[in-house]
Amino acid sequence: MDEAVKAEAGRLFEEAIEATGARDPRDFYRKALRELKEINPEGYGRAVTHFQEVLVPSIASGRVQPLEAWREYGRLLAELAGPGRAVGVDETGRAQPFSPDCPMDHLVLHIPEERGKQATLVSLPPNPSTAQRATFELLVRGKQRVPS
Repeated sequence: MDEAVKAEAGRLFEEAIEATGARDPRDFYRKALRELKEINPEGYGRAVTHFQEVLVPSIASGRVQPLEAWREYGRLLAELAGPGRAVGVDETGRAQPFSPDCPMDHLVLHIPEERGKQATLVSLPPNPSTAQRATFELLVRGKQRVPS
């Protein structure tokens, strides 16, 4: 990967984080990528290729909004880890099928097809509402009480 392209994508992403107050998902996605390597080596290869050939170049070129592109990458990682569907959860706690134009203030989760398996966090809004925190705690962490 061209280092200048990588640097430009990083710069644009950092600017977007600073401008919006959004959370930086890269550490979380790195962890998901390591887990993916263990459970689905072929999916891991697809994720790395997508990062190098799609994500970074599209951000660097200015064709996509960096935060939305990273959120889509997180959705791809979750999908490669196991079948399911992505949902966006608004501030009231109402979930709807995820679409790329889902507002950035929505909690985005990957709901697995396999019964009994916990949801995977794709994207957490900068300031989650009480309903979004409760949804996260229940579906991702399996807790029935929101920490105070």
